[in-house]
Amino acid sequence: MTDRNELRRRILAQRDRLPAAERAARSAAIAAALESLPEVAGAGVIFAFVAFRSEPATLPSIHRWLRQGKTVAVPRTTPGSHIEPRVLTDPEEQLAPGFCNILEPVREKTTGMDPQKIATVIVPGSVFDPAGGRLGYGGGYYDKFLAQDAPQAVRIGIAFELQVVERVPLLPHDQRIDLLVTEDRIIRCRA
Repeated sequence: MTDRNELRRRILAQRDRLPAAERAARSAAIAAALESLPEVAGAGVIFAFVAFRSEPATLPSIHRWLRQGKTVAVPRTTPGSHIEPRVLTDPEEQLAPGFCNILEPVREKTTGMDPQKIATVIVPGSVFDPAGGRLGYGGGYYDKFLAQDAPQAVRIGIAFELQVVERVPLLPHDQRIDLLVTEDRIIRCRA
């Protein structure tokens, strides 16, 4: 377990050191690559996280998907429990700081969504590997959500290239991703 925590800490520290302008440029490259994927272009319902701190930016893609007429859901987190997908139509009006000060949908301004209707999930993480291994942030929220609530969805991790290692030390409950998109490449993890 310590190896996982140390790996997470080291990689997140590197990500946090990226200058804002470089992070923005890399995020734009990730968004462009993401848009090129048939799993995204053809998805009617996308579940995406709202970027926090030094994560690759996701709001530009969320806005683009909404303009394209896609249904976009984002997570509302119940601490110690689970992720609840909520449909977003107007991010500026419907998002407010929530769990861990992460922007979340305001329950009174959004509607819930059946996770079984989600075609594609954009998955956050701290560390990834080319075989689909993923380390989240330690809470297990996405592992539980992917395994129990939305097992049918295509799982696409997005990360900066510096977050990709040769092999992530996985535990039995860790859920793998299907694709990984960085600013440099698209990896089909389970081809």
